[in-house]
Amino acid sequence: MLDLSHWQRPPQPWLGVFTDIDDTLTTEGAITADALQALAALKQAGLMVIPITGRPMGWSRDFAQAWPVDALVAENGAAAWLPQANGTPRAIYQQSAAERSTNWTRMQEVAARIVREVPGAALAQDSAGRETDIAIDHSEFTHLPAAAIDEVVRIMRSAGMVATVSSIHINGWFGDHHKLSGARWILRELCARPLDQEWQQWVYVGDSTNDQVMFEHFPTSVGVANIARFLPQLRFKPRFVTQQARGAGFAELAQRLLANAPRG
Repeated sequence: MLDLSHWQRPPQPWLGVFTDIDDTLTTEGAITADALQALAALKQAGLMVIPITGRPMGWSRDFAQAWPVDALVAENGAAAWLPQANGTPRAIYQQSAAERSTNWTRMQEVAARIVREVPGAALAQDSAGRETDIAIDHSEFTHLPAAAIDEVVRIMRSAGMVATVSSIHINGWFGDHHKLSGARWILRELCARPLDQEWQQWVYVGDSTNDQVMFEHFPTSVGVANIARFLPQLRFKPRFVTQQARGAGFAELAQRLLANAPRG
C-alpha cells in the first residue's frame, strides 16, 4: 500500500466518493467536525458522496438527511435512504417486502442460536433498526475474542447466510447483495448509469474486512490508517492508506483529492 503522497493525477475528472461510516467517517462513534467538513467540501466541488455501511436503516435515517450526501446505503447494500427536499428521506430496497419478511423470520432463528451457543455473543445494540440483516457486537460495546468471531461467522454461513466482519459488528443476511452490489444499485437508481464503466472516476475509502470487495474492484481504493488492525486478514488491500486514522484520515483523503486531482 502507498501513502497519499503517491497519488497520481487521473486522466479523467472525479465523479464521486463511496465511503464506509464506522471508524472511517466516525471517530469513537461520532462524526467529527473535520470529517463533516470534508463531506461538504467534496459536495461543493461537484462530487457525488455516498456512504455505504453495515449499520441499520433505523440508525442511518437521520444521517442521510443531515449530512451533505447524495444517498446513504445501509445494511451492506440491501437498502438506502435518499434525502428529500421536504426533510424526510425516502427508503428504497433491493429485496421485495415479501422476501424481507421471510428472511427476517429465518434470521431471528440464527441470531437466537448464536446467542445461545457462542459464549459472550450478543446482538448489536442497534438491532432494533435492522430490516434485512442481523448483527452481533464484537467491538462496539462488547469484546469478542477472535475464536468467538470465527464461530459466529461459521454459524451464519452454515445456515446459508452471507457473513462479514466490520470494525465493530459481525453482520449476516440472506441474499446476494453486498457493498459492491449496493454501490452499483444506488448509482443506477440515482443516475441510471453503470458503475462498471466509471471505476477510474470513483474513490472508495474504508477500514475493515467487509470493505474487501470494494478494495478489490475500485482502482482508487483507500484505507484510513486504523485499517492496520485488519491487514493480516485482508486478501484484497486498499491501494492507498492515509497517515491519519478514522475521521481525520477521511479528511486527509478529501483534502488530497480536491487539491491534486481534476474534477468535473
